[in-house]
Amino acid sequence: MAEQLTKILVIEDEPSQLELLAYNLNVEGYHVLKAETGEEGLLLLKEHQVEMVVLDWMLPDISGIEICRQIRANKSTINLPIIMLTARGEEEDKIKGLNIGANDYVVKPYSIKELLARIRANLRINKNLSTPEVMSFESIRIDIARHTVSYNGLNISLGPIEYKLLYFLMTAPRQVFSRKQLLDRVWESHTEIETRTVDVHIGRLRKSLKKVSNKNLIRTIRGFGYSLDNVG
Repeated sequence: MAEQLTKILVIEDEPSQLELLAYNLNVEGYHVLKAETGEEGLLLLKEHQVEMVVLDWMLPDISGIEICRQIRANKSTINLPIIMLTARGEEEDKIKGLNIGANDYVVKPYSIKELLARIRANLRINKNLSTPEVMSFESIRIDIARHTVSYNGLNISLGPIEYKLLYFLMTAPRQVFSRKQLLDRVWESHTEIETRTVDVHIGRLRKSLKKVSNKNLIRTIRGFGYSLDNVG
């Protein structure tokens, strides 16, 4: 059961879908804010501090893609988790939605149970970004207080960007993150930074990890992004 204070904004123009989703979120213990248009949703974002946005791609006034862009362009909401709802199930549409800044993508018609599970997972990932003192995965250990990284007790020297990349990847091991998501979470301002910059720093991070381990701990998803994983 989620804490009552967790606020979720749902932007959905189909009244029946909006009410069904709001009902189930309320049952789970979330505080739900509802909007049937993009303009109304953006206004609620300015008036309330929410922990997540569940966003329909197709809206009557402003597209979900444009709303996603505006959320990511605002410093106060740049890291706000966004789950995109859409009837567009093609792979290229999914990649477009994720690359524009959505954290997750659910195709209509969807299972309420699956959507609730995805909401819980994304809220958990976002919460983990600021809470742990020590993080670990496959013998990698990050001491947050000391700002140090080690593998099986061997210290790893990382640059500031590589440290932030590893830190973020370790908040959700085995979850795939797009280059755009990594830019949003690791670089404070990235309006002039190209996504291939992520590839360069991932390469440096891999090189540092290879010095202490013969495992390939960062998996590449061609044309999309990366995940922290033990792929041998």
